[in-house]
Amino acid sequence: MYAVIRAGGKQYRVAPGDVLRLETQAAASNGTVEFNDVLAVSASEGQIARPESNAVVTGEILNEGRAKKILVFHYKKKKQYKKLNGHRQPFSSVRITEIAFDGQKFSAPALPKKEAKPKKVASAKVESRTEEKAEAKAAKPAAKKKAAAPKKSVAKKSPGKKK
Repeated sequence: MYAVIRAGGKQYRVAPGDVLRLETQAAASNGTVEFNDVLAVSASEGQIARPESNAVVTGEILNEGRAKKILVFHYKKKKQYKKLNGHRQPFSSVRITEIAFDGQKFSAPALPKKEAKPKKVASAKVESRTEEKAEAKAAKPAAKKKAAAPKKSVAKKSPGKKK
């Protein structure tokens, strides 16, 4: 089961469970997005239908961010004209959760909920390491430093005779 939707001026082939990077989408209060502009739906293998506005694709927004920076450089030769701009395109990561068409609903399997892992107690380990380092420094004898060799005096050379 898949559908072809239009979002942000582009067309995407989506199936339940797919994760897409789209132009920034306005989400509802619960973090879901509905795509009503469905261009085609494939309910079974080899059959594609054009919906008459009764198809809806639903997704949930996972996160929002900005893509890598691209540099836009304008240059005109022989005219001393150079202009450099940077641009980062904002995006929304959307996971397709459901495709509803002609009374049928195709849903993605639910993601397992992430459990918060308890933080490890690292303070006891840090204290023991600092104590070990202090003991190791105390046990080692201080290394003798070599005295710097005296600098040799360099006699100035007199310039040769001019003819």
